[in-house]
Amino acid sequence: MSAIAWTAAGSLAAWLWLLLGQGFFWRTDVRLPPRRDPDDWPYVCVVVPARDETAVLPESLPSLLAQDYPGRAEVFLVDDGSTDGTGELARGLALRHGGLPLTVTSPGEPPAGWTGKLWAVRHGIGLARARAPEYLLLTDADIAHRPDSLRALVAAARTGGFDLVSQMARLRAESTWERLVVPAFVYFFAQLYPFRRIGVRGSRTAAAAGGCVLLRTEAAERARIPDAIRQAVIDDVALARAVKGSGGHVWLGLAERVDSVRPYPRLGDLWRMVSRSAYAQLRHNPLLLAGTVLGLLLVYGVPPAAFLLGLAAGDLPAAWSGGLAWALMAGTYLPMLRHYRQPLWLAPLLPFTAVLYLLMTVDSAVQHYRGRGAAWKGRTYARPETVPEES
Repeated sequence: MSAIAWTAAGSLAAWLWLLLGQGFFWRTDVRLPPRRDPDDWPYVCVVVPARDETAVLPESLPSLLAQDYPGRAEVFLVDDGSTDGTGELARGLALRHGGLPLTVTSPGEPPAGWTGKLWAVRHGIGLARARAPEYLLLTDADIAHRPDSLRALVAAARTGGFDLVSQMARLRAESTWERLVVPAFVYFFAQLYPFRRIGVRGSRTAAAAGGCVLLRTEAAERARIPDAIRQAVIDDVALARAVKGSGGHVWLGLAERVDSVRPYPRLGDLWRMVSRSAYAQLRHNPLLLAGTVLGLLLVYGVPPAAFLLGLAAGDLPAAWSGGLAWALMAGTYLPMLRHYRQPLWLAPLLPFTAVLYLLMTVDSAVQHYRGRGAAWKGRTYARPETVPEES
């Protein structure tokens, strides 16, 4: 066998393991677990950090205010230093649409050692705790909720005894680049953090999706949220690790009632979204970066290359191994494409998208070593994030 054939065989073996041994990450049937309405609906405070969000608030905030929730609930929108009138717009939307009570507040600029978003979350949680709610719903300003979203989250948390229930919002996938990149983003996330493992007590795997996190207040206090993760750029994963590490029961799945309304129409928009935190995901470790690059090339780049080169050179073992690995890759991607209602012919293009993610990750590292750090909404976080270890 040629070197290409052996490399392709290694890639095929990797895909067989991913298919069967990585928590069935490719399946998209992990939705809110079975639930029943509680006898008494607990008090919930919703905390929304918002920085320069006038473009999305008219679609997202009214959906929160219109929640059909049988118990008491109120919304705290924390204006994180906006310069576009986010706070004023939020007050106007509340007057126009009514619904749940809304408080708009601003914490001022974050002190050293805090990311802006988590400083805003801390301020919102502090105000909410004065009301002594049983649960906190942490949701981003670009997230639209169906009218029964909060009701379903609380019922799932109460029924399953979860301290944290999070849903991966359905991201927008309308432009050409969104269709190509967004479903793959969720697919890769699930590959790193298989949803089935997250909900298992004693499992080391922990993650959440920051756009929609229902958190028991007692669990937040036990895990010292958000102080324990105050420097985290990838705050959702850090949050879940802290809660699980303090003995909490965590659940994450795909959303049916929660959607992101933020558009990423151009490749540059998606590139910035991924690269701002990709190297932080690797803990700013050059060895992990090198391993990730080699792993992505072996798992995603080798199959189509081996298939095409094998056909051209008449190397049947290389062509067969590469073709089978490519077919397995595309097959595991089909459920996510269906979830996002995208054409299935995009599945064979996953290697191209994976190479884009590889380049975004390398760019994230380059920006870090140039001293620019993770940049978002006019802020740059140059210091490495502090993320609790998995337990």
